[in-house]
Amino acid sequence: MNYPQINPVALELGPLAIHWYGLMYLFGFVAAWMLGRWRANDRGWEKSQVEDLLFYGAIGVILGGRIGYALFYDLPNVLDNPLNLFKVWQGGMSFHGGLIGVLVAIWLFGRKSGKSFFEISDFAAPLVPLGLFFGRIGNFINGELWGRASDVPWAMVFPTGGPLARHPSQLYQAMLEGLLLFIILWWFSAKTRPRAAVSGLFLLGYGCFRFVAEFFRVPDPQYGYLAFDWFTMGQLLCVPMIIAGAAMIFWAYQSANPTKSSTR
Repeated sequence: MNYPQINPVALELGPLAIHWYGLMYLFGFVAAWMLGRWRANDRGWEKSQVEDLLFYGAIGVILGGRIGYALFYDLPNVLDNPLNLFKVWQGGMSFHGGLIGVLVAIWLFGRKSGKSFFEISDFAAPLVPLGLFFGRIGNFINGELWGRASDVPWAMVFPTGGPLARHPSQLYQAMLEGLLLFIILWWFSAKTRPRAAVSGLFLLGYGCFRFVAEFFRVPDPQYGYLAFDWFTMGQLLCVPMIIAGAAMIFWAYQSANPTKSSTR
């Protein structure tokens, strides 16, 4: 298949260029805002609290994602030119760094609102996957993070990927980490669950889906394969997520009081 040539700049207003990659993050935050407001009332949340949480979360995603990318994947280039850290429109956001940033944001928001950490994270977890979906679409439009060479009928020749047809792994991740994970979490959180169970399922689900998707992605060139000629940095970072998510679900159900449901 031919890669659809999409101008990464969606709109130019004089010297101001609005990139699709940035718009995808905006779409993700708008989706989270709409879903959060929809579920706020029956979760004991005020709509203003949803908006405050999204503000904290947006700062956490952007700072954590960029800093995480610099630390995990691009440290030499950022040290060479620190301004590269701020070029979000060029891509280069680490999910794992963004997750750490969001966890810090949840802790700070909890101190302000008086809500517990897991009360916040359980509420926020189902709102995240659509943002991941839009982010992966942004990667696809940028023609970055393409997959390994393949002869499947839907393989594409990416402009920066050489002459070989490759897996559109960005779309695989959009479907797995984005839409499918959203459906699972939205369904699971529709009923009252023990505190931390929804958060644990998010970590477990994302970790598993990302681990699988890494088999189709080209490993980061600065690392290549870490072991076994297939194990990548992305998979290494997913291992603690999978373990933590499974442990949280086990702990949530083990410690749940059967006579008292937790707040969703």
